Amino acid sequence: MPVTEALSFLNPINRLPGFRAGWIGRVEGIEPTTDRDETLALMRPVHEAVIRKDYGRERWWRAEQIHGDGIARVPGAETRMAGDGLPVVPEVDGLISLAAGEMLGIYVADCGAIWLADRGSGAVGLLHSGKKGTELGILTGAVARMGREFGTRPEDLVVVLGPCIRPPDYEVDFAREIARQAEIAGVGEFHDEGRNTAGDLAAYYSYRLEKGRTGRMLALIVGEENL
Repeated sequence: MPVTEALSFLNPINRLPGFRAGWIGRVEGIEPTTDRDETLALMRPVHEAVIRKDYGRERWWRAEQIHGDGIARVPGAETRMAGDGLPVVPEVDGLISLAAGEMLGIYVADCGAIWLADRGSGAVGLLHSGKKGTELGILTGAVARMGREFGTRPEDLVVVLGPCIRPPDYEVDFAREIARQAEIAGVGEFHDEGRNTAGDLAAYYSYRLEKGRTGRMLALIVGEENL
């Protein structure tokens, strides 16, 4: 079963009406391999059970995650089958949606998951942002894209950065850069509790510390109604 922990870092979104943000941490009893798809296939039944039990859903949208800055709007985006047997939206690292009830998912194991909730329109976003994605400005791009497509005003956004690898366990402080980009973009609220995936292997997976033989945490968000 997944490691349970106090998800206080998601409180800024979960306290808002009409939004649910989630996180599935390290899963006990699963031995990861260096093959990402193989490991995700092993984790899939647990993730599906949690999503079915806690959210009442059988499926979720998922980005392929290529360490880029591509963003797709769902529903409507094309998908293809990944090696673990689940569909992904190809060539993107971020998902945005204005459709009520559409769950978004991002896998991470040191990179940062970024949740976005628009208090004005009810739109949601979920991004995979590590060193490369942050350098490419995926958060900046998501804020701009939500503005164009949903009428999102940056000041209406609540943005949360989840657990990710940080100095001294990693030489690049991309979490600080994400915070800087959020400030420049003018987001209304940016939250980061500073949790380090490399600092607690009982709760998190860390690709760097575990030398690639690791699982993935699953970040989730759904807009339950259009506000």
